[in-house]
Amino acid sequence: MALHFELVTPAKLVRSEEVHMVVVPGTEGDFGVLEGHAPVMSTIRDGAIQVFRTEGAAAENIAVRGGFAEVGENGLTVLAEHVEG
Repeated sequence: MALHFELVTPAKLVRSEEVHMVVVPGTEGDFGVLEGHAPVMSTIRDGAIQVFRTEGAAAENIAVRGGFAEVGENGLTVLAEHVEG
């Protein structure tokens, strides 16, 4: 099973892919999301999203500034104000 992950800015869709896990820098603390995670919505702080493509893989870090994260039945969507790079 895989988690559907989308990273979106006001300008474009940055990522849309199936991954193992994503760690999001929430304003109340970092939180990890796996397939089947309970629905949740959170604001995010400036920091790095960690994307784990497969179980045991090294994390890919994506720097983001502000925004929201939503976990729902379709997976994880991060609406970032800005993505570095």
